[in-house]
Amino acid sequence: MSKERDIQRLETIREKITFIENIVQNNGGIMPSLHDKEVTKPAILMHLTAIAEQFSKLKYEEFTQHFYDAIKGSMSIRNFIAHDYDGVNLTIIEITIRDVLPALKFEIEKILRKD
Repeated sequence: MSKERDIQRLETIREKITFIENIVQNNGGIMPSLHDKEVTKPAILMHLTAIAEQFSKLKYEEFTQHFYDAIKGSMSIRNFIAHDYDGVNLTIIEITIRDVLPALKFEIEKILRKD
């Protein structure tokens, strides 16, 4: 049962990554999106928090091992957001959006294609 539920969690993570990609594309890039304190930055940070929450709920051992680094990294970002929202290092968020999320989405899609 936990594998099926974890597949759903991975699908949710992929969806959140797609939402972030759409926000960035529709707002002229990563940094313009992160500098909009009213709408797009809060949306991106909320999606990143939701990704971390979904990762923290993974139980299927194959997935927890495969995504170990992503789980640790997403929880660190979630903690930064939760405990110092206004002090979040936007450079780290930019790197995450530009480099980490596309690779993560690719890995999730590979797993989803197999199952």
